[in-house]
Amino acid sequence: MSEFRSRSAAVAVQTNVASPAASTSLVAANPARKALIISNTSTSILYVLLGTGTVTATTVQSFQLATLQHIVLEGFTGAAQGIHSASNGSVNITELL
Repeated sequence: MSEFRSRSAAVAVQTNVASPAASTSLVAANPARKALIISNTSTSILYVLLGTGTVTATTVQSFQLATLQHIVLEGFTGAAQGIHSASNGSVNITELL
């Protein structure tokens, strides 16, 4: 489990993305972001690609999150794309600014 230990953030912006059955933008690049938290609330695997491009379940991905897993990306200011292995649930995104 990750723990956020970075410099303080004044704002937390939360976004919910419906279960992406095709490669979908989860969050745009934001140079003001101090950390990004990605949480998989689906019962299917979430495949994530950091940066731009098309994420796939078989070839192009940075990492995957199982049901109810999350990751904290400190200092990551880039974009992220995602796709679920099956269409259900959603992805919760929190940007700390």
